[in-house]
Amino acid sequence: MDNDTFGDDAGQPRPPRDAAASAPDYGQSAPALARTVQLVSGDFLLTVNPVDGSEIEPCPPGERPAPPARHSAAERTELLRAAQPPLPAGPPAPPLPLLERDEERQRLVRLLGRGRSVRLTGPAGSGRSALLDAVAEECANLAPDGVVRLNGHHRTPTELLHNLFAVVHKAPRYRPDRAGLLELVHGIGAIVVLDDLEFGGSALGELLDAAPECAFLVAATPDIAAPAADSHLEEVFLGGLGRSASLELLQRTVDRPLTEDETNWAGDLWFESEGLPLRFIQAGALLRQGDALRSDPEDLESYNAFGAAEGADVPLPTLGEGAAPAALLASRLGESARETLRFAVALGGEVPHQAHLPALVGDTHADAALGELMNCGLLSPAGTRYRLAAGVIAQLAEKGYADEAAAHAHTAAQHYAWWAGHPSVTPERAVAEADAVLAALTALVQGQGSPPGGEAGHSSAAVLLARSAAPAFAAGQHWSAWERVLRVGSEAARIAGEVAEEAYFHHELGVLALCTGNLDRARAELEASIGMRGALADKPGTVAGRRALALVADRAGGPVLGGRTPAGEEVPAARYEESASPPGGVPAAVPLAELGQVSGPGSVGRSKTPDEPATLVSRRQTPGDGTRPSRRLSFIGGARRNLVAAGAGALLAAVLGTVVTLGATSDKQDPPAGQVRNGQTANEDDTQDGLNADEPGGGSTKSPGDGPKNPDPVTPGASTSSGDASTPGGRPSPSSSRPGGEPSTPGKPPTKPTPTTSGRPTPSTSSTPPPTSTPSPSSTPSPSSTPPTTPAGENTSASGAPASSAPITTSGAPSGSSSSAPVI
Repeated sequence: MDNDTFGDDAGQPRPPRDAAASAPDYGQSAPALARTVQLVSGDFLLTVNPVDGSEIEPCPPGERPAPPARHSAAERTELLRAAQPPLPAGPPAPPLPLLERDEERQRLVRLLGRGRSVRLTGPAGSGRSALLDAVAEECANLAPDGVVRLNGHHRTPTELLHNLFAVVHKAPRYRPDRAGLLELVHGIGAIVVLDDLEFGGSALGELLDAAPECAFLVAATPDIAAPAADSHLEEVFLGGLGRSASLELLQRTVDRPLTEDETNWAGDLWFESEGLPLRFIQAGALLRQGDALRSDPEDLESYNAFGAAEGADVPLPTLGEGAAPAALLASRLGESARETLRFAVALGGEVPHQAHLPALVGDTHADAALGELMNCGLLSPAGTRYRLAAGVIAQLAEKGYADEAAAHAHTAAQHYAWWAGHPSVTPERAVAEADAVLAALTALVQGQGSPPGGEAGHSSAAVLLARSAAPAFAAGQHWSAWERVLRVGSEAARIAGEVAEEAYFHHELGVLALCTGNLDRARAELEASIGMRGALADKPGTVAGRRALALVADRAGGPVLGGRTPAGEEVPAARYEESASPPGGVPAAVPLAELGQVSGPGSVGRSKTPDEPATLVSRRQTPGDGTRPSRRLSFIGGARRNLVAAGAGALLAAVLGTVVTLGATSDKQDPPAGQVRNGQTANEDDTQDGLNADEPGGGSTKSPGDGPKNPDPVTPGASTSSGDASTPGGRPSPSSSRPGGEPSTPGKPPTKPTPTTSGRPTPSTSSTPPPTSTPSPSSTPSPSSTPPTTPAGENTSASGAPASSAPITTSGAPSGSSSSAPVI
């Protein structure tokens, strides 16, 4: 009988025995599976894979989402409520009125009702967030898409546009590309209330232009750049409260009438703080703490630990303590609240969610610390979270709350690394805690607050945190946080020497750049990742990187050349276009001297135009089936052509050097009969002789021997050249070389040097190779007589006489004709 059919797990398949044996034991009943999430980004299908890296491919038609629909009115109300920070645990603080803000509130509502966008500028602690809440409540029914609450803390214009799209439209697991985003946002008609804006200038104008049907109410501090002149933004400045309003706010905070001493102290505080509401809320918290200490003597024990005398009355705070009350307020709180403040200082002002405080602080009731801090005015809302109020982090750092910042950041990083990778944590929950995660990661990598020779292992903890949080941020579509955690994680992996993790971060950065349309960055990141994974023999990761890189090449319009490839993989063949070969093929290699167009002296081996580079024509090796040659064959053919060109150039240089030497040492005599001299014209006509040169007169008896004498003696009767092999000035003539390296002259057969009695070679008029023995002077024909001619193409006689003195012609040309056209 099969025992698997009994028990509570009946009907469920058992895991394979090998898998259960090989799975590591972490105290869990079964290993957690890797969570993969599929998103549609533009026309890409992105699969977030936490193990080997995200995979990206063109989105199949069946996976494309339907056009997004708008949220209903009830859904918009729920989303607006979810955009507010959660209420802290513990007794709620008494509600405070909005004093001396009626004029600004009415003006803002009136401008937004007309469709105008407004920029509300005020210093930190002036009550901008409270004014925005009141305005948003009154403008709930003014726009078709209602009111949208956004927060600009660490947000870019593009990310804010995506947030606006996500609040108005139903689009789960869909992130449009830039063009699609602008098209969808263009039709949104809502009142957008944007707090904590961190950019201005052209970036703010880009945000406003992307949603022309929306009326924006943005709040920023005076240190943020002003908007552009053509942005058409109305400016509303928010200052401090008056003296009477400040005293009334302090009295509402204490919830009792003020004494005379307290009124005078509040007047001095109003002058010092310029009427900022935050200062009077914190001052009211100081007075409440003093009342609690006076009414309960047991609390004096805890207060005495911070400097109060035994049995003494609690005095009023000094003016300095009222202007910077954070340290005094924290000293009168519980240990859990003070430990929470230390974590917040270590995280750069980011306060962890109250659900994380028990695990971080080590107290099961630590979630109530958030309520204590809120009632003291030490926290301020920032979107769906809380941050330390303006100026609090600096005041606490002066009192030693930042002394163990590195240790607290390390503890937070370890906690968030475990939490972000837990299967029960959804991407949306991870995105809500993104600011605290990024703060912990940055603190570890930058070493903020860490003493010299501090605790080791912080960089490895940062790598683990980034590795756990990056897939969650990608799946939650918080891509600005995704990019930041990848870059900081890559730096941490480089410091820690973890090459595999660094390759993962580069791969994810490449995929992110591909999704956002930055192909150059995507190519660089993916090539870096492929190189690292190839060195580590990580085949799955390398394959994922190569697929993404191929998609980059496809979007760029061609393959990636010069990229690093792992061993055993070939680069895709390059795409190129070329004209088809002629039916007869391309002629074989022809020396450059025959391809040059003779235009004058000294133009040997030149192309038709002076600016045109010298080239070599050779036969292209093509496959027999007529298909395009492969890339490897083209590389081999190019190397052979280069070798042929180099050899032809060397041979041509040697021949030219020999000709110049012969011309410089030869007799400068007139050419024999039948040769063309410099300055004569050669015309082709219908006569038998082919070219009729300007010949001497009929009665002329001048012979080459009548010219100037050569200082060097030569053999009598030997034929010499007088300028045919070289031009005046020592440069060779255009027709002084042949393919075989033999010097030639127009209208005469090529000549070769023959030995002379003086030991100096002299050009000979014979077209046959020189005999093995030195000929006698009588066997050399006289230069004054013309050699006998034979029909073209006739072989030499058996006695070794010259075969022909006719010029060499191409196939099919009339015998005896010669020209300067190239021989092909």
